[in-house]
Amino acid sequence: MIQEETQLQNYIHQFTATIVGYVPNVIKAIFILFIGLIIIKILRRVITGIMTKNADHDPTLLKFVLDVATWILRAFIFVAVIGALGVETTTFAAAIGAAGIAIGLSLQGSLSNFAGGLLIILFKPFRIGDYIEAQGQGGTVNSIQIFSTRIITSNNQVVYMPNGTLSNNTIKNFSQEPLRRAEVVLGVGYNSDLKHVKEVIYKVIKSDDKILTEPGASIEIKGLAENSVDLVVFLWAERPKYGAMVSDFYENIKIAFEQEGIEIPFPQRDIHVKPDGKNTVA
Repeated sequence: MIQEETQLQNYIHQFTATIVGYVPNVIKAIFILFIGLIIIKILRRVITGIMTKNADHDPTLLKFVLDVATWILRAFIFVAVIGALGVETTTFAAAIGAAGIAIGLSLQGSLSNFAGGLLIILFKPFRIGDYIEAQGQGGTVNSIQIFSTRIITSNNQVVYMPNGTLSNNTIKNFSQEPLRRAEVVLGVGYNSDLKHVKEVIYKVIKSDDKILTEPGASIEIKGLAENSVDLVVFLWAERPKYGAMVSDFYENIKIAFEQEGIEIPFPQRDIHVKPDGKNTVA
């Protein structure tokens, strides 16, 4: 009985000694964690201050840099805390490396999207708020994330485009240039006086202040179609007014053509009726 009590006291003494000996490591680890979190907070403020000094700074690039810097520092702090607690960091780092390789092989597509997102953020083929067309989709860029880009279509649908595919394919950006040119095709009858038609079109152009005089509008003959003479009208407008300009032009040109008696032809067929009953279609 006395031997068992002595053994128990030895166990308690060893446990207490272990705890007491481990307390400095715990305090050291807590101190490293506390200092590390403060450093992260200060660094984020410094990076934000440096990047926002430029009036043309990109919020997407700022967020990306902050996220990457934060996670790198967190990884270093984690390793430092583990080391302070007495864990062998060399073995731990090797395990992390092996796990990273395995994860990388299984997430090759995601890594491609990450690289694509990095290229988009650095080279800026588009920004948040731009209207783009890519991969058969068109819409306004709502956010550029690490793995995908989120756009809102004109009918208010959300589309997520993988950055890897997006960065390696053609992107049509409608928002980078301040001016846009419309190519409006108009068909008139073969019996129309083309000189008079052009005068009427130019009159409609001058009546709309949304159509810019510089660069000036122009009219060209596109071709001789089956039922009409096709003209193409080149019109310039400021980007925000582009849609309204095209819509108003179509409306005004129809009214003007009707007032001037200019025929707007449509597909038609002539049926010739013969006395023998053998009708023909021309």
